[in-house]
Amino acid sequence: MKRKKLTIRETNETSIQMELNLDGTGSGNISTGIPFFDHMLTLFAVHGFFDLMVKAKGDLDVDFHHTVEDTGLVLGDLLNEILGDRKGIKRYGHAITPMDETLAEVSLDLSNRPFLVYNVPLIQHAGIGFNIQLTGEFLRAFATRGGVTLHINVQYGENEHHIIEAIFKSLGRALDEAISLDKRIHDVRSSKGCI
Repeated sequence: MKRKKLTIRETNETSIQMELNLDGTGSGNISTGIPFFDHMLTLFAVHGFFDLMVKAKGDLDVDFHHTVEDTGLVLGDLLNEILGDRKGIKRYGHAITPMDETLAEVSLDLSNRPFLVYNVPLIQHAGIGFNIQLTGEFLRAFATRGGVTLHINVQYGENEHHIIEAIFKSLGRALDEAISLDKRIHDVRSSKGCI
């Protein structure tokens, strides 16, 4: 079973072409016009063993918000379409990732019940353009369209770059665990018989 899909999303604010292969090697080919965001999406792919291609053009002269949020929407859509009925997957994933002074924890459930809990330290922005609030918008869009219950808890951290990086690495690792196929799971992993 191939777990790979390509899609294009066009709006008045953004144009996004994205391909996601859940059973990849961690290869990223990413260009959003926001170099720091490209770096974070690459880390997500590398640490989740996903192959991810993103070509995005947005109204960056206005701000980064539309491009970041729409990228999250498209990534969530692809995940949801690829997983389909979600049969055979482990469903749950968890990862804790240190990045110097920061420790970030991501727990998720591919439950088709979108929800985001986003607990991060309140810190002064580092001036990198891409910040903790934009990270939250990306994650909210991804969780909503992907049908993901997503808990982000950064226990501590002082450097905004390190906090965001630890989140994206943890997200990749946790999602890799949740989408993993398990021979013991013949249907969906739920006592109700459906998700």
